[in-house]
Order: sequence, then structure tokens, then C-alpha cells
Amino acid sequence: MVFIGAPFTPHGLNDGKAGFPEFHNVYVQPAAFKAYRATGKWPEGTMMIKELQLVDDPKGEFPDGSRIAPSGRGYFPGPVNGLDVAVKDSKRFSATNNWGYFNFNHAAPPYLVEAANKPVEQCAGCHMANAHEDMVYIKFYKPILTPLPTLSMAKK
Repeated sequence: MVFIGAPFTPHGLNDGKAGFPEFHNVYVQPAAFKAYRATGKWPEGTMMIKELQLVDDPKGEFPDGSRIAPSGRGYFPGPVNGLDVAVKDSKRFSATNNWGYFNFNHAAPPYLVEAANKPVEQCAGCHMANAHEDMVYIKFYKPILTPLPTLSMAKK
């Protein structure tokens, strides 16, 4: 899988009421990633996996829940807290703009072996109203989805 980003909206910056207070580590299959980079479109069959990861020591050292680490003040990943999967399939999910959404547990592993497509009001509705491109919050991942320049390492 290709890691495409980790949006994060902590409780500490949302009056203690963030809708999704975990890091959302998002991955996509290599073939879908390659196709998106080449065409700007997510191909049929794209599967995005969102690993939910809590903040390490959510009480933190400061009122906003942040703490100090050797790298500086910030929020740092803690235990895994769930797994979501989005699947693009225009035949199965035509009623929700071609995407289906599944939650395999919103708690620490073990994950469910099987999950049902979530009702519109639990996932797809928000994506339909707010997502930036093809039901994906693309602006959160734009740096990785934009083709990289050719890089080289200077020889010494």
C-alpha cells in the first residue's frame, strides 16, 4: 500500500469535541495511486484504507493536549484505534457517488473480519457534501498525489 497522508483534528484544538480525534493514516493500492497520478482520476476498484491512531498521552503537557518531544512541541501518534476502508465500485455504490464505506472496528484491534457498507448518513453523506474531488478529501493528500520532480543525489 502507498501512504498518502495523515490528516489530524485533535480534541485539543476543537474545544474537546473533534468528530474524528485520531490521526487518519490513509493508504491506497499502488496501482490506483499510479493511475491517479497519471490521469487525475481514481480508477474503478480503488480501495483506500484509513488506519485510525490515537494521540500518544492525550492529556499532554499543555491544555491543548500537546506535549514536548525531542523534535519540539506537538501531537504524536499513540495506539491504533480502528480501521476504515473506502471502495470505488460504480455498480455496487451508485447511490453514493460510486463509493462504499466500511468500518472494521472503531477501537483497538482485533478488527472485525467482515463489515457492512455504512449508511449514507455515517460516511458517504459527508463525503458527498464536502469532499474536494471524486468523494476524496484530496487537498489533504495533494503533495503526495502530485507527481514528483526527478531527483538525483550528488556524488561526492
